[in-house]
Amino acid sequence: MRRREFISLLGSTAIVWPVAARAAADMPVIGYLNGGAPGGPFAAFLAAFRQGLDQAGYVEGKNVTIEYRWAEGQYDRLPALAAELVNRKVDLIVAGGGDLAARAAKTATSTIPIVGTIGDDPVVTGLAASLARPGGNLTGVSFLTVELHIKRFELIFEVVPHAKVIALIVNPHSPQTERVIHAVEQASGSKGVQLFVAKAGTENEISMAFDSLTRQQAGALIVQADPFFINQRQQLAALSTRHALPAIYESRLFVEVGGLISYGASVSAVYHQVGVYAGKILKGEKPADLPVMQPTKFDLVINLKTARTLGLTVPPALLATADDVIE
Repeated sequence: MRRREFISLLGSTAIVWPVAARAAADMPVIGYLNGGAPGGPFAAFLAAFRQGLDQAGYVEGKNVTIEYRWAEGQYDRLPALAAELVNRKVDLIVAGGGDLAARAAKTATSTIPIVGTIGDDPVVTGLAASLARPGGNLTGVSFLTVELHIKRFELIFEVVPHAKVIALIVNPHSPQTERVIHAVEQASGSKGVQLFVAKAGTENEISMAFDSLTRQQAGALIVQADPFFINQRQQLAALSTRHALPAIYESRLFVEVGGLISYGASVSAVYHQVGVYAGKILKGEKPADLPVMQPTKFDLVINLKTARTLGLTVPPALLATADDVIE
């Protein structure tokens, strides 16, 4: 290349590059905070979030930047990760994976807007003033975590109506645990069934919990809706089969790896709505004025192969209402 051509090319680059850099700097920045790990099931949830964001007119890398912070199951890291996003001066924080991320973000800032996937009732837990007008800087979509555990009890009781003991495994580190236990205790009491509660917050504690369920002669198991258990879904499904224990879970992710039944809000639909809300806030709407939404789509998924392995006959009426049956 001739020297004059090189200088000319360099000059044109010098003109274009600052413009591109300035355009990137002008993009709004979303801080994405999640207690889970990138990849796995959260990759699909993240894709649903991006679709909602796209529906609102924002495409990552084109007119919005997203900075990710993953706790990778170490929930005690969430406050520091939220503080990083606040110091980064992001325009919006999206808190995924349940109440712990939402609470960490809410504690870190009272001014930056927050859209969260909320497990428990945000009014009860103090995250919002009301569902219709949350006030403050946080809104989002609630998974109805506590209420849906009652429905899961009813469904698994349909499968094993003669069970005298039904077990509930919970994560002692979850902020919803005590309310979940109370709700399922009431449901089991109304059926005259004894509830046995096992607590597990590590992989090893899950294995020990199943040993205790066997000693208690539990006839079925309800697994608490919690990001930790999603990460351990293969272990839970395998142990349920090994111990011949029919179990019900929060999402189809468990059933796809051998779990028996799942019932819960469509996680993809929730994350899609979070993306839509994020776009609305970037356009100027205030989280205080956006109602905390509740899910409208629920999925019942049954794994018939697992049912046969466990020697179970799933009631025809239950099969007829299933959204998906895995053969």
